[in-house]
Amino acid sequence: MYAQRTGLAMITTVAAYAWAHHLGRTWGATPDERRRRIPGDDLVAGRKTQTTHAVTIAAPPDAVWPWLVQMGWGRAGWYTYRWVDRLLFPANGPSASAILPEHQHLAVGDHIPDGAPETGCYFTVRRLEPARLLVLHSDSHLFGPLAARDDVSMDWVWTWQLTGDGHGGTRIVQRNNLHLVPTWLHLSYVATMVPADFIMARSHLLGLKRRAERAGRRRPVGRWRAAAA
Repeated sequence: MYAQRTGLAMITTVAAYAWAHHLGRTWGATPDERRRRIPGDDLVAGRKTQTTHAVTIAAPPDAVWPWLVQMGWGRAGWYTYRWVDRLLFPANGPSASAILPEHQHLAVGDHIPDGAPETGCYFTVRRLEPARLLVLHSDSHLFGPLAARDDVSMDWVWTWQLTGDGHGGTRIVQRNNLHLVPTWLHLSYVATMVPADFIMARSHLLGLKRRAERAGRRRPVGRWRAAAA
């Protein structure tokens, strides 16, 4: 009986991990979206791990775009779950719930922080087409002893592609392309961070969706008062 329970527990654990790994690569995206090449894919050479996630937002691309432009540490955050904010960005506070005019200016070559200045973690804007495309790149997300090793490197591209859905909304595809050296580090990422990306990408995209749709439902105060009268 003990052996049967142990075997069942192992099978359940393996199945749950495999499912989490699958979702970490594919949550929200259709098979066609996962197969399709998008801008930014060409910026990472060699063997790479790729994840593709997507969501439909009931707001037009030009209404979603301001939320993307202001992302980053010390800016609007990443719209992830609050417990994720507390765990990964404890000094950064909650993600913004409004458009921040001071963070609406972004251009190719700009840096977007992904941690306090002393961490040295940031993304560089590689491509930008307003209301259509944002491509970020990082080679700085290596920590501790790994950052000081000459035989360790990272090439990470993070892409958001926005398209109108034909009904006044936005289909947004988010893709990660990552190449890590040496092989053991790459495999470690595939084993651990890909399943975790289910939580990160899902919470980010749903947070983005919730904010953009909520903003679209708000009425100007004057109009609301006139209607209420």
